[in-house]
Amino acid sequence: MCFSAYNDKKYGKTDIAMERIDPDKVKRPVFVLQEHYEATDGPWHSHQRAQFIHAGEGMLTVRTTTGLWVVPPQRGVWILPGEAHKIWASKKFLLRALYVEPSIAPVPPSCCVMSVDHLLEALFVEASTFDFSTPLEGAEQRLVQVILDRLSRLVEINSYLPTPTDTRMLRLTGMLEQDPADSRSLEELAGACGMTSRTAARLFVKETGLTFGKWRQQLRLLKAMQSLSLGGSVTSVAAEVGYSDISAFITVFKHAFGRTPAKYFQ
Repeated sequence: MCFSAYNDKKYGKTDIAMERIDPDKVKRPVFVLQEHYEATDGPWHSHQRAQFIHAGEGMLTVRTTTGLWVVPPQRGVWILPGEAHKIWASKKFLLRALYVEPSIAPVPPSCCVMSVDHLLEALFVEASTFDFSTPLEGAEQRLVQVILDRLSRLVEINSYLPTPTDTRMLRLTGMLEQDPADSRSLEELAGACGMTSRTAARLFVKETGLTFGKWRQQLRLLKAMQSLSLGGSVTSVAAEVGYSDISAFITVFKHAFGRTPAKYFQ
């Protein structure tokens, strides 16, 4: 995706349209771009700089070749330079993207989701109004330095689902992604994909770092987060992802994300 600087009276900016910007052609080593988008299933692409993708409004799912990350508001996902990725969202969203040279920022060694506090969010909004055609200096340079300082304080959030590479495993995990409430055992699922449960169990650990049970639980939680962000009730979403016991779903969700579903989306 290419983004443009975004102007909206809601954020105290002008409503003068600005032409679209190709992030890879901006000469500044660090900058923030912001724009509203409709629901999207974007193409695979990559950028020269590291990216920190943040949803100001709405819910994003970012997929790379190694897995997917669910990114609600107050969260952001790091994408490494040259990392192929795509963005999916079922509803309109406000996307903010920080582009930065890894040599000047605390870029993690791999993609991950981080918390975003209100101060950092406000700094992103302000930085998105800068004129990227001029050198970074003065007040703008000082504000950007604060952003870089704040990045090192972010806390990583467990919002990641690893993707296997084995074709049989891709078929198995693909079936569960299509229907997270599928209650079949590993033996049944593996048999449908042409392998034994023992082989599937070994490949889950080898290729995702998780047991089958942990992988399926993480899938259900991330799918639940997507549905809850769209306004689904806790009861209906729990059933949608395979939990017949609402209390059990709330307990697992709180253990994973630190809050109950209701409090998380307040």
